[in-house]
Parts: sequence; C-alpha cells; structure tokens
Amino acid sequence: MIPLTRPEFGDEEARAVADVLKSGWVVQGPKVAEFEAAVASRLGAAHGVATTSCTTALHLAFIASGIGPGDEVICPSYSFIASANAIVHAGATPVFADIEDDTWNLDPSDIARRVTSRTKAVLAVHQVGLAAELDRIRESIPDRVAIVEDAACAIGSLYKGRPIGSHGHLTCLSFHPRKTISLGEGGMLLTNDAAVACHAKTLRSHGASVSDFERHRMKGLVFEEYRELGYNYRMTDIQAAIGLEQMKRLDDLLTARRAVAARYNAAFGKMTQIQIPAQPEYAQHSYQSYAIRLRPSCRVARDEVMRELIDEEIACRRGIPPIHLEPLYLKGGRVSLPVTEAVAAESIFLPMYASLTESDQARVVDRVLHAVTR
Repeated sequence: MIPLTRPEFGDEEARAVADVLKSGWVVQGPKVAEFEAAVASRLGAAHGVATTSCTTALHLAFIASGIGPGDEVICPSYSFIASANAIVHAGATPVFADIEDDTWNLDPSDIARRVTSRTKAVLAVHQVGLAAELDRIRESIPDRVAIVEDAACAIGSLYKGRPIGSHGHLTCLSFHPRKTISLGEGGMLLTNDAAVACHAKTLRSHGASVSDFERHRMKGLVFEEYRELGYNYRMTDIQAAIGLEQMKRLDDLLTARRAVAARYNAAFGKMTQIQIPAQPEYAQHSYQSYAIRLRPSCRVARDEVMRELIDEEIACRRGIPPIHLEPLYLKGGRVSLPVTEAVAAESIFLPMYASLTESDQARVVDRVLHAVTR
C-alpha cells in the first residue's frame, strides 16, 4: 500500500528523545522553550507558545483576542472541523463563508457579505499549505475585526515572499503526523505581542502565575497563584526534542514536497478532466497535502476514481467534508455554500510526503490517469 502520508523521522529524533528521558525533565521545560524560540525565529514571529495541538492554540488565540459568548467568527466550512470547534470552545459562534473556486481558501467577497455587528474575527485557514490572500481579507472587513490565521497546514508557506506567521496576526500551527513536520501531536501559537504570549503561557498551564520550570530555575521558595481559569495545554519536552530535530529538516522536507507536487502538476496539468492546485503569484505553496479536483469533463464519478486507487493499494481521501453539513453544525440550520460543497464532492487527496519515491508516484499517476479516462 502506498500511504497517503508518512512522518519523516530518523535516528536523530530517537536520540533526542532518549536524551530527554535521561535528563529526568520530560514535561514542559527547557526543550519546549528552545523549540518555541526556533519556530518563532524561523517563521518571523517574536514569540511562540507551544501547546498540545493546533486546536488548543486556536482556543488560546480566540481568548487572547477577547472573543467569547455573543461574538461571531467568520471561517471556512471547507476545513477540518477543529477550526470551527475552537470557536465554539471559546464561547463564540462560527459563521461559515464560501471559498474560492481555484485556491479553496476563503472568498473575501463572501466574507464581506457575512460581517455583522457581532463579528469579532475572521479565521483565515491556509488550506493544505496554500496561503490565503490576507490583504484582500483585511480589505473585506472593518478595522475592528481581527484576523486569526489557522496555519495548521502552512509551516513553510509564503505570502508575498514572507513566511506565514510573520504578518502580525495571531497564527496557529499543527505538528500532527500529517503535517510537514511532526511531533506525534502538538501545536503552537505565534504572536508579536509579549503580553499575549505571557497570557497564553499562563492559560496553557492551568492559569498558574509561575510555571514548574520557572520555579525550578528560581531555586527558592516560589509559590504560584491561580487568578483565572486555565487549561492543561502543555507540550512535553519529549515532543519538543523531536520538534527541534524536525526543524533542522524543514527546508529539505519542503524542497522534496514541492518536487513531488511538480511531478504531479506536470502529469495532470494538461488533462481536461483534472484541476490541479492553484499557484497564485502572491503565494508559495508548502504542499502539506496534494489534492486534485475532477472537472465536469470527467465522466467518472469521484468515488469511482477513489475505489480504483484503493483497489490498486494506493491510499487516497475524499475532499475535506464541509463542516456546515456535519450533524453537529446542522442544528442551527443549513447555510448555502455552493463552491464549498462542489469542491468537497469533486476533490481527491493523493499520496504526498517527502520520501514518496518517483516509482511509487509514477504508479499513483498511472492509476489516476487510467481511472479518469475510462
């Protein structure tokens, strides 16, 4: 079976984990602080706040933005359900907007139509590693409305020549095994605001005024206080040690992924039956995933193409299930998002990872071409 994705671990990560275990400090400590600094520096942010996942990073981002009950956050439905769930966890209401037909990112013109007096933020998801057009989103909303970036898939992505994470918004990353670099699990909130970073670090550890690591370094009778309700969103030093080694691989992993995408694009780009990922001038894709969309000229149904790939032991996935059609979110009534629903119904995710061999990729390409031209 050719898998859909594969984390890229080596002996370096294993040695780093062993060193942490030998140190005796395995919870949030010196390696987490080092990892936060490494990621923030690489992506052009002043501060990084490591968390258990991108979902919990988003939750902290919304709290830091003052978002709570009665507020609305505009977001895409074409995203993993965690994007909307984090809004709900903050006590706010997700308002779904449609996406662009080519980039599959939020459509700024549709965002503008959904702004109300209760709108507090827009959650800009950089879907599968392609940067959303941040400037057009900013122009589509009042100045009072914040932008929070869901960059779960976008480490290494560029917007107008600068890394996602460096544009001054609260930005959240994921280190799930499907992402370009992985710690098994984990996330991070990036910010240029020292006060926001300090508040988020307090909230992620039950609201304690002083962390365990800080008390250890102070070497004295230092007692923490709990002034507000916090959470257990702590990353471990075991994860952070893996992350530090993964960050050393980042440029090589991005180069390899882009090479895989280039081969797919060359194979599918002239096919009338297939729409390949958009490549707008303002962005450089990180290709966390690679998805194609079947055009109307394709006479074979999406699920039939997927069935042929699976029968040939090639893993694939359907387009992202729209959040607004999930039973949890249908309770408030169904909204009309025609582009979202069309893209979801007509798209397929193909194997994408840095170590995908050319021979395995050729097998994927051959079967896709066979399936869509039947």
